[in-house]
Amino acid sequence: MPEQTQIPRVLWAQQHEHILLTIAVPDIEKVDVKFEEDSVSFQGHSSSNPKGSNAYAVKIDLYEKIDPETNYEVMVPYQALLMVGHHVDVVCPGKKANDTVATAVHDFEQEQTYTEKRGHNFTLTAAFSSVKSTDYDALVIPGGRAPEYLRLDKEVRDLVREFDDSKKPIASICHGLQLLAVSVVLSGRKVTGYKAVGPDLVLAGANYVEVDVTEVVVDGNLVTSPAWPGHPKWLAEFLKLLGTTINL
Repeated sequence: MPEQTQIPRVLWAQQHEHILLTIAVPDIEKVDVKFEEDSVSFQGHSSSNPKGSNAYAVKIDLYEKIDPETNYEVMVPYQALLMVGHHVDVVCPGKKANDTVATAVHDFEQEQTYTEKRGHNFTLTAAFSSVKSTDYDALVIPGGRAPEYLRLDKEVRDLVREFDDSKKPIASICHGLQLLAVSVVLSGRKVTGYKAVGPDLVLAGANYVEVDVTEVVVDGNLVTSPAWPGHPKWLAEFLKLLGTTINL
């Protein structure tokens, strides 16, 4: 059994309580709006066809949060690290143990970029306010849209820098590198990430390399991969830095 290692992970950035939605449809005489707990519906009648029944009807599902973490990039590393004997804490700014956060499923479905669907709820294991880098041996930063907001949080950025200053292993994947970029830890470092994040990494001074989505790049204490198809190699290299061995 490998030595127990505590690995904090950051999932969410912040809660969005207000959403402004603007929909413009021509030739509408009257629009009825119905708000429900998790959706908003619009029904309208055309001025040229006033007797038409629901000439326009739109229903929009609303997430409790709109900055979800990628489902695979949360679930897979979390369960894999637990499986080999590590203690794993999952945290989110502004939340405590047993709170939940939503995840999202991203996939490519013949669109110009990935699509997004609601994923599972994920239960947090600790309060972000109680997390100290000195209590842990490594850090995992998943991707998704959460890093875009996490990088705005000074406490999160400071925490990332503390891990890097101590040369503790940091595994980041996909859009998670957005957080590394603004935490001022990438200058001169060789990393990879989701292709769309590449320009951000270059501007942060990193030596960004574009590799296949199944590949991993290791530079010192940093382990990075472009997306979840890279999980096998990404996790294998991370476990090496942790000193975890698996005998078959």
